[in-house]
Amino acid sequence: MTVIDFSAFIGRLATASGETILPFFRTSLSIDDKSKTKDFDPVTEADRAAEAVMRRLIKASFPQHGIVGEEFGNEREDADYVWVLDPIDGTKSFIGGFPIWGTLIALLHKGTPVYGMMHQPFIGERFSGDNGSATYKGPSGERRLQVRRCASLSEATTYTTSPLLMNERDRAIFGRIEKGARLSRYGGDCYSYCMLAAGHVDLVVETELKPYDIAALIPIVTGAGGVVTTWEGKPAQGGGRIVAAGDARVHEEALKLLNQ
Repeated sequence: MTVIDFSAFIGRLATASGETILPFFRTSLSIDDKSKTKDFDPVTEADRAAEAVMRRLIKASFPQHGIVGEEFGNEREDADYVWVLDPIDGTKSFIGGFPIWGTLIALLHKGTPVYGMMHQPFIGERFSGDNGSATYKGPSGERRLQVRRCASLSEATTYTTSPLLMNERDRAIFGRIEKGARLSRYGGDCYSYCMLAAGHVDLVVETELKPYDIAALIPIVTGAGGVVTTWEGKPAQGGGRIVAAGDARVHEEALKLLNQ
């Protein structure tokens, strides 16, 4: 089976998860804190319900495949094909009523992300990619995604979800990026990477990411012509400290600053 064989099914997953999530959005819903530290890590009924729906569909259609999910753990993660699910990436925005969140669906083949989708059901946007190309579908129609050229960090718009999510050392290192960039903005979660793929953002720098936070976004960014690695320049699907750039020149400059 090829990635093309899975594209329609991934669309079904996105539709089912979106239909599950939307009745909860901007309502008075219960919020639990998953964190074992002082940092607030919210999870809602919508997160759990959406992942449960996607897991049921995957198991019914591809029982031999593995699943890695934020809310319900890992099953058969050593299988050739593994689905990596984040039902709501940006739960903090979700509980605040802001539509800067999305459902992340990735398909890995032998450990490598080969297809990814970010679905924002409230706005009605889907960003998808297979490393070779990337596509947008939404209210404004359908088009191919393409990163923009950016010669240097001094010309770049950079995003991170929040420096407060970084430890003290990484926050200080990230300060080098902020100092060198033309514009630095916070927020976005998965949307930052999609806006990078769409040519509106030049650099995204994050830390402490889990595989389900980044796996789906890699084929989208690379399919649009961008680069995604760890701060050390290694493959990013395992999570950790991540840097994504639309232009290889900005990526190289960022890596140098992050590893001084």
